[in-house]
Amino acid sequence: MSRTIRGKVAVVGLGETQYYKRGQSPDAEFKLALKAIISACADAGISPKKVDGFASFSNDRSDPSRLAAALGCDDLRFANMQWGGGGGGGSGAIANAAAAIATGMAECVIVFRALAQGQFGRFGQGPRSNTTSGAGAFTVPYGLMSPAQSFAMKVNRFMHDHDVKQEALRAISLASYHHAQNNPRAVMHGRPLDEAKYDESRWIVEPFHLFDCCLENDGAAAMLLVSAERAKDFPNKPTYILSALSGSHYRAGASAHNTPDYATSTFKTTVPRLYDMAELGPKDVQVAQVYENFTGGVLMSIVEHGFCEPDACNEFFTKENLIAPDGELPTNTSGGNLAECYMHGLGLNIEAVRQLRGESTNQVKNVDVSLVASGPMVTPVSSSIFGSEATL
Repeated sequence: MSRTIRGKVAVVGLGETQYYKRGQSPDAEFKLALKAIISACADAGISPKKVDGFASFSNDRSDPSRLAAALGCDDLRFANMQWGGGGGGGSGAIANAAAAIATGMAECVIVFRALAQGQFGRFGQGPRSNTTSGAGAFTVPYGLMSPAQSFAMKVNRFMHDHDVKQEALRAISLASYHHAQNNPRAVMHGRPLDEAKYDESRWIVEPFHLFDCCLENDGAAAMLLVSAERAKDFPNKPTYILSALSGSHYRAGASAHNTPDYATSTFKTTVPRLYDMAELGPKDVQVAQVYENFTGGVLMSIVEHGFCEPDACNEFFTKENLIAPDGELPTNTSGGNLAECYMHGLGLNIEAVRQLRGESTNQVKNVDVSLVASGPMVTPVSSSIFGSEATL
């Protein structure tokens, strides 16, 4: 018997709230989670009472038992949190939910993420304290405090080692903003970006301009998963999980920037397992959604998922190669974390499913295979591959 979730679980419902600039949601975080879950159930044509499992990541505060009570769920059978990794847990939460369904622990599982930074504080800032301890004691007193500062170190090293030019990062940002102009859900819809505006924008920390950095938003997103056997009973075109997993390489979690393999997006050991489970390779992928905490993470992730050699980045990363419908690898076709919204990356998984349904606002033609890379440069990271019925 094969130990895999390939083709055993399908996504049948998608739900999102309106997305707000950080701190501007009129609703509390828990209410946002409920709204997204109810929306996913409505999309699937099923009562929220039939949900029997919840999976989330990055220390989501919406407790499954409380969610089940508020929704009136008949039976809570599965409650799971993917530890660590920030946005690196997005596809990992899907993997956990799929594993629960494939093994019979649950039948109908919601994967969700909710954020209300007005309630609980911003992700993008450094610590607001007069003291620090642990790993931060080696960095914070010397000015290395925010996510942008920490990740810039890894990206600078990669760009130095492979002579990557700033234009490669700019292309990623331009592609995301290009896609957002066709997506009315996107926070940056109606706010186009061109080369001059990118180049003139302020530095956050080199090599990141303002438009290399993800948004900070309030809102919630949810996906409803069931077994493949049940998938055709729902109104939407089923989208099957071909592969979903998480992990990291040797000593990736070493503190104080002390991992032996430093200039990496952390996918080197997970990607071979990802493709082995899917029984596919990079050449089979038609569209990709790659988590942008910063554009440098997208570049390194695409390299480590086998779409581009490290020394070929300047040639590969052009706006034309990255935009739908005809780019070599259409990427972040909703606008992604840079221009649609920052929902800790779960919106990327939703867009991967939309591409397979044929419902994207930047639709790629005849999509059968869609890939998501979640949370580069953290640990653990995760990835997922979704496929149409033709891939089973």
